Amino acid sequence: MPLEQYRKKRNFQKTTEPAGGAEPNPSRKRTKLPRFVVQEHHATSLHWDFRLERDGVLVSWAVPKGIPPDPKRNNLAVHVEDHPLNYIDFAGEIPEGNYGAGGVSIWDQGTYEVVKWSDREVMVDLHGERVEGRYVLFQTNGKNWMIHRMDPPQDAGREPMPERLEPMQAKLSKGLPRDQQGYGFEFKWDGIRALAYISGGRLRLSSRSLEDITNRYPELRELGGTVGARELILDGEIIAVAEGGRPSFERLQGRMGLTSEADIRRKMKEIPVGYVIFDLLYLDGHATLEVPYADRRRLLEELKLKGRYWQTPPYTPGEGTTTLEASKQLGLEGVMAKRLDSGYQPGRRSDAWLKIKNHQGQELVIGGWLPGEGGRSGRIGALLVGYYQDGKLVYAGKVGTGFTERMLDRLQALLAPLRRATSPFEGGVAPPRKAIFTEPRLVGEFEFSEWTASGQLRQPSFKGLREDKDPRSVVRETPP
Repeated sequence: MPLEQYRKKRNFQKTTEPAGGAEPNPSRKRTKLPRFVVQEHHATSLHWDFRLERDGVLVSWAVPKGIPPDPKRNNLAVHVEDHPLNYIDFAGEIPEGNYGAGGVSIWDQGTYEVVKWSDREVMVDLHGERVEGRYVLFQTNGKNWMIHRMDPPQDAGREPMPERLEPMQAKLSKGLPRDQQGYGFEFKWDGIRALAYISGGRLRLSSRSLEDITNRYPELRELGGTVGARELILDGEIIAVAEGGRPSFERLQGRMGLTSEADIRRKMKEIPVGYVIFDLLYLDGHATLEVPYADRRRLLEELKLKGRYWQTPPYTPGEGTTTLEASKQLGLEGVMAKRLDSGYQPGRRSDAWLKIKNHQGQELVIGGWLPGEGGRSGRIGALLVGYYQDGKLVYAGKVGTGFTERMLDRLQALLAPLRRATSPFEGGVAPPRKAIFTEPRLVGEFEFSEWTASGQLRQPSFKGLREDKDPRSVVRETPP
C-alpha cells in the first residue's frame, strides 16, 4: 500500500487533490525519461515540494527555502510521504481545514536521469524549464535530508546575495536642484530606514545600524511569501500612519524598541506599520548597485510589489517643483531628489541624493537633562543635545517640548543607568549649571526653526528616539 500514508492524511470529499489510482493526465506527452515536478506551496509556511517519478509513485521532499541555484549552499529537504503519479499536474487551492491547506502552483517541471539512488542518497540530473543540472539529496542525521546543487550555477555570472549592506544616505539641500531634468523625485517618508533581504520566501529586515529588526514587524513577513522563489534586496522605509493618512514618526515610536513577542502582537493591532519600497539593490543573483537609479526604479516597478502592508510609490523624473508642492499639501516631510544616472553607494552620504525638507529637522545625541519645575518636578524638564564635530560632542541646546508622559517615563528609565559625573560635551556653548549629564548613547529626532549664530537650536521640539542610529555618526546637517 504505497499511498496509504498519503490517503490517511486527506479527505477527498473536501480537497481536489488526486486520490491516486487513476492514470496520469492522458493529454500529457509521454516521455522516455522519468518526470519531476517542483510545486510552490503557500501553506502555513511557504515551501516548495520536490517530487520525482519512481516505481509508480512520486517520491517527495518538502524544501522550505526552495531549490538552491548554486553549490555554495545546501537547503533543508524534508522527506515526506509518496504522492500519486497524477499529483504531478496538480495546481489549485487546498481548502482551509485540510492537510496542507493553501495555494499550490507548478514552479518547474521536466524529466530527470538517475545517477545514484539509495536509501540515504539520491543523485539526479534535472532537465526542467527553470532548473537544469545535477543535484543530490542526502540524508544527514535521523530523518533530516539536504539538497545540494553539484554543478556550477546555470547563470555563469551569478553573485551571492550580500549579507550586510549599509543604506546610502542623502545630503541636506536648501532647495531643489537647478537641473531638475537630471533627477528623479520621491516623497520623503517620516519613518525608519530598513533594507529587506528576501531569499527562499523568507524576509530579513536590517536597520540603518545593521541590527536585525525582523521580529519587531511581523506583519511585513508576508512580503517574503509574495516574492516567492526570487531573491531580492530592497531599500525602503518602515512607517506608521496617523489619522488623515499621514506618516507619523511619533506614532511609530510605539512600535520601536519592543522585544517581547506579546507586546509586539498587542501593538500590531493598535499601530500597524507599512513598508514603503523605493530601491532595488540585488535581483536574482546580480547586485544592482552600479545600475543607474532610473534603471533600478524600472526593475523595481516591474516586480509589482504592492500588498496589504507594503507598496512601491511612484517617482517623478524631472518634476521636482510639482512633487515638493504635493508633499506640502499632503503634510509630508519633504522630497528626495536622486540623480537619474547615479549608482547606489552603500553607507555613503552622497550629493547624488539630496533631501529637501518642508521644515527643519536634525538627529541629535542626548548628553544629559535638566530637572523640571512645577508639574515636572524631579523629572526630565528638558533634554541636553549635541552633535559630533571632529570627534567631539558639541552642545547644541536644550529641548523641553514635544514629549508625551509615556515618552518622559521611557526617557527617564533609559537615561538613569547612563548617568555620569562630568559633561560629555566638549565644544560649543557651555550647558546649564544644573544639568544632569549622561553617557551619549541615545539619539533623538528633533524639529526646530533655525540654527542661531552661536550654533544653538531655536524653538526645538522632540519628535522621538532614533534607535536605528549610531550616536558617533550624528553630525550637524547644514545645506550648502
